[in-house]
Amino acid sequence: MIKISHINKIYGAPQVYTRGSSSALRRSEFQPKPSTGRYLAKQNSSPSSPRLGSEFSAKADKNDSVETKAVDDVSFEIKDGEFVAIIGPSGSGKSTLMHILGALDTPTSGKYSLDGEAVEKMGEDELADIRNRKIGFVFQAYNLLPRTTALKNVALPMAYAGWQKEKREAKAKKLLEAVGLGDRMYHTSGQLSGGQMQRVAIARALAMDPSLILADEPTGNLASVQAEEIMNILTKLNKQGHTIIIVTHEPTIAARAKRTIGLKDGKIVEDRLNGHHH
Repeated sequence: MIKISHINKIYGAPQVYTRGSSSALRRSEFQPKPSTGRYLAKQNSSPSSPRLGSEFSAKADKNDSVETKAVDDVSFEIKDGEFVAIIGPSGSGKSTLMHILGALDTPTSGKYSLDGEAVEKMGEDELADIRNRKIGFVFQAYNLLPRTTALKNVALPMAYAGWQKEKREAKAKKLLEAVGLGDRMYHTSGQLSGGQMQRVAIARALAMDPSLILADEPTGNLASVQAEEIMNILTKLNKQGHTIIIVTHEPTIAARAKRTIGLKDGKIVEDRLNGHHH
């Protein structure tokens, strides 16, 4: 259960750097931090793959003396088992909201409760802990470790959590079979197509049985056939009871969710059920 109450995120205010927002940007690259056991690969920083924190940096760097409300008095609840799309154009605040939902950053004001835990009050180590326990991430650029097998990529969160090798490899195999990659377990990231890499990322997101799967533009780098496969997998996972939030700018992708929350200029402009249940 997710409960967001009157969330605001202001950039450019003098306290923006003292609140740890710039370190949240670094955290969003998922470089392993020994103290917090981060596990996801460093974000590919080539110009063609927009960084998760790009919306933040553009707003913060524009002019430090100008306050920008990236998220403006946003409130909603998402119940366990929902499949929700957050949609909006570039600059709508959806990436900032995703940072907050993913416990990568905290709001300037307002409350965020995830399974009864008050995320807005957490420090960096607690945020890293709740990410590991409760949230499975799927990114546009996959964030897999290069030159590493699909099996090892999926097993990595379990390795950081201290699982024994046999146990984590058995679970990783099961998860890869569930996303249709039983025959690609020992292929490295470079030997897989974009759609296959995204399926590995979904399997990895499921490794720790998270409360929430948070997918940021998961089809953004994929051809339409592969995008359809990824959406079919997410739909199937939702039918199995997983709570899924997908952040997208594409209406056709958002329409696959059961509910759409539309953002514009940091505010919710629509919140509707999509009226179909595949």
